[in-house]
Amino acid sequence: MAEFVTVDRGVAEGVAVVRIARPPMNLIDLQVALEVAAAADEIAADAGIAAVVVYGDERVFSAGDEMAELAQLTPAQAEAMVADFQSALNSLARLPQPTVAAISGYALGAGLELALAADRRIIGDNVKLGLPQIKAGLIPLAGIRRLGLLIGPSHAKDLVYSGRFVDPKEAAALGLVDEVVAPDDVFAAALRWAKQFTGGPRLALAAAKRVFEAGTHGHDRARREWAELFGTEDQQVGTRSYLVDGPDMARFTGR
Repeated sequence: MAEFVTVDRGVAEGVAVVRIARPPMNLIDLQVALEVAAAADEIAADAGIAAVVVYGDERVFSAGDEMAELAQLTPAQAEAMVADFQSALNSLARLPQPTVAAISGYALGAGLELALAADRRIIGDNVKLGLPQIKAGLIPLAGIRRLGLLIGPSHAKDLVYSGRFVDPKEAAALGLVDEVVAPDDVFAAALRWAKQFTGGPRLALAAAKRVFEAGTHGHDRARREWAELFGTEDQQVGTRSYLVDGPDMARFTGR
C-alpha cells in the first residue's frame, strides 16, 4: 500500500489521476519516486485508462528533492539507488497513455524532472519552476536530457548551470510548459486535455509515444511501429471509417 501516491480512477471515465500527497511541499525522496513508478506500472496494465493526469494539490506540485535524504547518502549508497531513482523519475514517459502534469505552486528539482517525463505540462500563472540541484552540489538525475530536447541545449544549460527559477511567462516562451492558466483552473485544464483521448486509438497513441521516446532512433522505431499497427483491429476500423466518414468518427476498441 503506497503511503504518498494514489491512483484515482473516479474523477472522469477513462482518466486516471496520480496524486502526490507528501505534505507540506510534496518533496520527492526515493520512496515517493518508487511509488510513482508503481502507480505508472499499475496504470500501464489497465486497458480501461485512456489518459493520465499527474497532480499534487492546489498549493504545490512538488518543491523538489528531499535534501534531508540526499545529505545522508554515502557514495556507495548513492550508487546503489541511482538506477532505480532515475528510472522512477522517468516512469511517466514509459506509460502507453498520454500524460499531463497539472502543476500548482512549485515544480522544482525532482518534481520538475517528473513533470518533464509527462507529455504535457499545464501550470498556474503563479508557478515557479526550476532545477536548483546545482546549488546543492548536485545535478538533475533524470531531467538534463529531456530538458535539452524540449527547450534546446543552450537554454537547458542556462537553467541547469544557474539553478535559477523560471516564472510562467518565461516558461511558456521557452516551451518548458504548454499552457498557463489561472491557479484555480490548473486541474480542470489538465483533465479537459486528458479526456479528449477517451475512446481514442489506444494502440496508435502508445506507438506514437514509443517513437517519441526512441529519440535519435525515432525514424527506425517509427517504421516498425507503423507496420505493426496494420495488424490491429483499430487500424482497419480507423482507416475505413476515415475513408467513408472522415476523421473523428471511428469507434476504436483498443485491439
